[in-house]
Amino acid sequence: MRIIAGPDDVAEGVAWLRSECPKMAAALDRVGPLPLRRRDDGFGALLSAIVGQQVSIASAAAINARLAEAGLVTEAAIRASAETDLKACGLSRQKMRYARALAEAGIDWTALRAMPTDEVVATLTAVPGIGAWTAEIYAMFSLGHADVFAPGDLALQEGARMVYGLDDRPKERALRDWSADWSPWRSVAARLFWAYYAREKRREGIA
Repeated sequence: MRIIAGPDDVAEGVAWLRSECPKMAAALDRVGPLPLRRRDDGFGALLSAIVGQQVSIASAAAINARLAEAGLVTEAAIRASAETDLKACGLSRQKMRYARALAEAGIDWTALRAMPTDEVVATLTAVPGIGAWTAEIYAMFSLGHADVFAPGDLALQEGARMVYGLDDRPKERALRDWSADWSPWRSVAARLFWAYYAREKRREGIA
C-alpha cells in the first residue's frame, strides 16, 4: 500500500497521471504544483471532522477551540464529560452522541495506519456519525493513502466535469467506477480536481 508522505510522492503521482491522460496533463499545467495536504490522524482528527459537519468553517473552528480549551479532545475526556460540558462548547445533541460513539468505539488508531483503505472505511463507517466521505477523506489525508477517492464530494464531481469537459456532473457511483482509471494514484487525481475546481471558481468570481 503506497503512502503519500511528502511532496515527492505527490510529484510521482502527478508524473504518472500526466503520462496516462492528456486531459489530466493539461489540467495540471493550469493549476501548477499540487498540495500535500497531510493532516494528523487519530481520535482528535475524526472528532474535528464530526464537529465540522453541516456548519461553517468559522463555526467549526470556534467549537474545536472551545473543546481544546476544555480538554475535551481525547477519548477518555469525552467519555467522562457531562452533557453540559459538551453543550457549553457548542456541540448539538446529535454531535454529542456521535462524539461519544467515537470515544467508545475502541478503535486501534495505530493498527488503522496499516490497514487497506477498504478496511479503514469499514472500521470508521461502523461508528455512528461517520459516513463514507469522512472515512475516505481520513484515509486520504490523515493516513496518506495514495489510492483512495471520495466520489461523493461535490467539488470532486464538478472538478472532474470541468477537467474532462463534460456537460453534466458525474454522479457518485459513476465517478467511483471511473476513478479506477486513476489507480494507483487516485488521491493525487482528487487533489487535481479540487485544485482545478478552486481555480475555476476563483476565475469566475465565485466564492
